[in-house]
Amino acid sequence: MKFAPLLAAACLAGPAFADTFEEVKITAGETLFEAECRRCHATNPSDPSYGPPLENVVGRAAGSYPDYDYSIALEASGIVWTPAALRAWMEDNAGFMPGTKMRHVGISDRTVQDFILAYLQDISPQDNTTISE
Repeated sequence: MKFAPLLAAACLAGPAFADTFEEVKITAGETLFEAECRRCHATNPSDPSYGPPLENVVGRAAGSYPDYDYSIALEASGIVWTPAALRAWMEDNAGFMPGTKMRHVGISDRTVQDFILAYLQDISPQDNTTISE
């Protein structure tokens, strides 16, 4: 598993600062986000990035971040970024959304996806209690 060193480092660092498993997952997810997603996506809208910022992405309609030039396919998709939709996007965005502009290497490891999803949910503070996997 190519992410094993990152997961090990995140998990070793996490318990010193985390009280719960969920907090450890969020910490590991942030580490993995920085390694896999940050090259194109920021979390804070004030940080420069190639892709749209991902703060508050969970529960947001796909292709709806203001002033970002999305593909027609994504804007017209009608998709809401649920954990299941984000997981499918991480694994194979071009297969999930033919016609997307995003180039992506794919994250097929479900555990890595779980960690990144925990982080994305943490930085999406709106009420997402009705959003299901």
